[in-house]
Amino acid sequence: MKEYYNLIDNTYNYLIGNNNINTVTTGDILDVDLSKQSIFPLAHIIVNDVTFDEHFMTFSLNVIAMDIVDEDKKDKQTESKPYTGLDNKHDILNSMLTVINGLQSSLRRGGMNNNNYEINDSPTATQFEDRFENLLSGWSMVLNIEIPNDEMKLINADGTEC
Repeated sequence: MKEYYNLIDNTYNYLIGNNNINTVTTGDILDVDLSKQSIFPLAHIIVNDVTFDEHFMTFSLNVIAMDIVDEDKKDKQTESKPYTGLDNKHDILNSMLTVINGLQSSLRRGGMNNNNYEINDSPTATQFEDRFENLLSGWSMVLNIEIPNDEMKLINADGTEC
């Protein structure tokens, strides 16, 4: 049974292959050294929980895509779009939304769908801005991914096949 490994590996491979991402991490976000500027833009994978049904498992996955907000000191009122503010937050939100939209699209009907993954509801993405060691901005998306649970060797009397 390698469903956990395969899901993490395939999600990692998709995200690290995206031109908008430099680093992909997994696990507790507090274990990631967010003060290192060289790791950004960063995607982070968290497995929230797994639900077991008769013939499939549903993984609740939280994928966070983020980058460092860089404040620009020039007067934006002289720019053509002054409402974008004094930083690159709009650019970050746009590129990180592209990353997570691509991931859910690949799971739904793209290359990752070939792994027998199926999204069982509509993923939700939430915009965030947080100050860790840096000012970070991006999107956090929760996905519920169904994976077949058909390892018949796991069904035995004493667990010796596991």
